[in-house]
Formats: sequence, C-alpha cells, structure tokens
Amino acid sequence: MDLIRKYFPNLTPQQDSQLAMLGGLYAEWNVKINTISRKDIQNLYERHILSSLSVAKVIRFKAGTRIIDVGTGGGFPGIPLAILFPEVDFMLIDSVGKKIKVVEAVAQSVGLTNVHAQQIRFDKVKDSFDFVISRAVTKIPELLMWSRGKISPVNKNDLPNGILYLKGGDFEDELSGLRQHIQIYQLSKYFEEDFYETKKLVHLWEPARKKRY
Repeated sequence: MDLIRKYFPNLTPQQDSQLAMLGGLYAEWNVKINTISRKDIQNLYERHILSSLSVAKVIRFKAGTRIIDVGTGGGFPGIPLAILFPEVDFMLIDSVGKKIKVVEAVAQSVGLTNVHAQQIRFDKVKDSFDFVISRAVTKIPELLMWSRGKISPVNKNDLPNGILYLKGGDFEDELSGLRQHIQIYQLSKYFEEDFYETKKLVHLWEPARKKRY
C-alpha cells in the first residue's frame, strides 16, 4: 500500500482501507482460483493495482459515468478504479465464470456497490457505455470491432468517450490504418518503477461526425 499512497496521496480513509484489503483477498482467492500467476501475486500492488489506477492519472471520471471492463480476469482494472471512483458505474465482464466468481467475492468483501460483474462475451452485451477499459486482452483492432455500437456518443467527461486500453511493448502495427483518434500515454511519466518503462495507456475515440443541414 505504500506504493499506492505514494502516487495517490489523497485517498479517503475508506478508499485506503478498501485498497489495503485487496492484498489479503487476492492472496486468499488465488490459492483457490488462479487469476494472477502465483509467482506474480507478490507484485500485486505494483503490477496490478497501481497499473489499474494509472487510468486516473489521465482522466478523473465524473459521477454517473458508465464503464465496462472487458476481460476483467480477477477484476483489473475495474475493481481498483471502482474503489477510486465510487460514483461511477462499472460493469466487469469475462467469459470465464470462475474469474467472475472472484470479482463478485472481492467486490462484496470491500463493500463496493458500484460494480456489476457478469460472465458474458463482449459481443453479447447490449448496453452502451462511456468508456470501454481493458488490459491487454487482445489486439487493438479486434477490441475496436468488439466495441462497435457499445460506446455512447454523448460525452460527459474531459476526454471523449472511447476505449482506454492498458498495453505494453511495441504495438505500432496494430494502430496503422485505424481511422480513430489515438492518444498514447507513457506510464513511465507517472510512475518511476522499472516495470512501467514500456507500459502505456492508449485512448482511442471516434472522430466527431459532421452535421448535415
């Protein structure tokens, strides 16, 4: 938690407590259901929780924003972000039922009322959202295809509605030829740990449609 407090010094006592609970909860659940690699569970706060919260370095979601976390796994980035933004609605989905079981248990244990978890494929989701968030579940063009028709055209935040995608390494080839607007944020700008040297947050959104008169 010291690492989280270092980069997010203005947590409320409740947020601090909820984030602090995640370490024990994920360690306990990981013994039953392996949602995080067993060799990586000791790096939970640096590589999973802080990574999830990196989205908040780029945007502060306004109350009432609707977000879907696609391929959430054990609840990343959705659970930490739901703690940080209690007035934002989060839908966390994954096609693997046992992972959703972990998400539901963790959300209940820390008292999150703004999280809805569901075992479902993204292409079966009928609702629309302000933002699609995800963490390296597939290639960017495929995520764009999955997101078609699921992003609300009505903007209420400082960034345009779209996709916020946490991804590492070199993925320039995935971006070539896309018609979407693209903004890439280097996470090493916000966090000094070596792990973040090659990590990025990619924001993709549709160009504004020209009005016809």
